[in-house]
Amino acid sequence: MHAIRTALLSLFLVSAPTHANPWSEVPGPSEGTPRSIGETSAGCIDGAAALPTEGRGYVVMHLERRRNYGHPALVHAVRELGEKAAQGIGLLHVGDLGLARGGPMPFGHRSHQSGLDVDVWFDLNPGLHARADRMRSNIPAPSLLNSAARGLDYELWSDRHIRVLQAAANLPGVDRIFVNAYIKRELCRTVTGDRDWLRKIRPWYHHDDHFHMRLACPPDSPACVRQEPIPLGEGCDSSLDWWLHQHPALPSKPSEPKPALPAACRAVLADP
Repeated sequence: MHAIRTALLSLFLVSAPTHANPWSEVPGPSEGTPRSIGETSAGCIDGAAALPTEGRGYVVMHLERRRNYGHPALVHAVRELGEKAAQGIGLLHVGDLGLARGGPMPFGHRSHQSGLDVDVWFDLNPGLHARADRMRSNIPAPSLLNSAARGLDYELWSDRHIRVLQAAANLPGVDRIFVNAYIKRELCRTVTGDRDWLRKIRPWYHHDDHFHMRLACPPDSPACVRQEPIPLGEGCDSSLDWWLHQHPALPSKPSEPKPALPAACRAVLADP
């Protein structure tokens, strides 16, 4: 019986099909010491913490997904950002962190697997979630792009977005933040004074209705695979031009084969 279970787990770890994903079916976090394992797009988390579904300055959306788990450092960062948002920025509508043990999700993300990623909506309206159903599942995250999707809608974009991105970038442990390239361009054009934090703001496919905050590997996680360092500079150079001119419509990222998860994730998934 043990051999059969191990074989099935190995199959799931490699393929993680959308119609049978054991990572989304576990009852809760494993009981190990918190540690992120592997890469954000091929990993898991042992001993994850749950972000409370609401707190000062934030609410979690889409509760039916049960994706409000992450490394304790990530949970702390979200709560700290909520505290900053409550000081005149607005209310954070928090999207996905990760599953209770990380790993691949059945839909929606390729990353968010090692407990170090979180999506935060750009809509900071404190009354937005008041119109939501019990699971906060019926409210979409509005895009900041104009109707042509070739620039920002300046009726929606405001200084509050700059402030929340700066606050997020300056949180301890934050490695990088992904936004739409047109948002990055607007920051490059308009931010004055301290611009050092712009280096962490990286253009990426879509990300016009939310920003994606990613932490660096925590010190307690030696099996966590670090990303390549961010290039020096503000990122307002030809690298941004590539996104805007070579890919003006900002298409979807080309699909790639799903990598196998680290062997250590097998024990995390099998933990009672």
